[in-house]
Amino acid sequence: MLAQIFSIIAPVFLCAGIGFVWSKKGMPYETNFVTRLVTIIGFPCLIFVALIKADINFETLGTMGVASLATVVVFAVITIPLFRLFKIEQRDFLPSMLFANTGNMGLPLCLFAFGEPGLALGIAYFTINILLVFILSPAIATGRANVIEVLKMPLVWAVPAALVIKYLGQEVPVWLFRTLDLIGGFTIPLMLITLGVSLASLHIKSLPRSIWLSVLRLGMGFAVGWGTAEAFGYEGVARGVLIIECTMPIAVFNYLFAQMYGNKPEEVAGTVLVSTTLSFLTLPGLLWFVI
Repeated sequence: MLAQIFSIIAPVFLCAGIGFVWSKKGMPYETNFVTRLVTIIGFPCLIFVALIKADINFETLGTMGVASLATVVVFAVITIPLFRLFKIEQRDFLPSMLFANTGNMGLPLCLFAFGEPGLALGIAYFTINILLVFILSPAIATGRANVIEVLKMPLVWAVPAALVIKYLGQEVPVWLFRTLDLIGGFTIPLMLITLGVSLASLHIKSLPRSIWLSVLRLGMGFAVGWGTAEAFGYEGVARGVLIIECTMPIAVFNYLFAQMYGNKPEEVAGTVLVSTTLSFLTLPGLLWFVI
């Protein structure tokens, strides 16, 4: 069991470590370019190929998408009253409680822990999650949601395209499938390296608050993931994927949005850094539980 857990964690640590050391050495890394490359090209190809490859029925994928939506709702139901009680600014910190690092960190863990079926289910969770990120994060920050901008994202259309092809029983031309598979292959390593680079550039401004919010996010994530898996009757891979995705640390995207809208980015950066550090420490226990 320990060897299995190590084989899952090691690639995540090493790839993120490469990015962290690279940044600390002062070597150039175009984070914005890589993020856009992965979001616009890498993710859609990865999603399309993974869903085509996966031997999972539509009902299972759809249920995981519903579970993803349900978990975000439960996170909000728990967090909003707590924030009001402790007088924490929802505009600044609510997105950090709602949206975890289900892409850069969650998808690799789902893949390494459960193989292609785990990746496909992780993508189903991640796709709904990332759509909500781009709809709700600006809405919380500004009071306005821009659904049109979300619909311009290529990854939104990669899911229905793959599902339609699977439903019709059509085969993707070999040359096209291999091209998409090759492009999608760079996504996970680049995500992890970029995570390391991002962590190296973040700093903690308010340590007590960062620790408190990080512990809340990870503890709440595990409890909600486990509870939702029980409510949906999940077992095996689906149960493991849902719990892993819910228990991921605060997403770097929250820091980027906080920086964009001026919502205490330094403090949000602290929560990202602390929660990710704590997550690395708790990963062995989490993987032992789901495996």
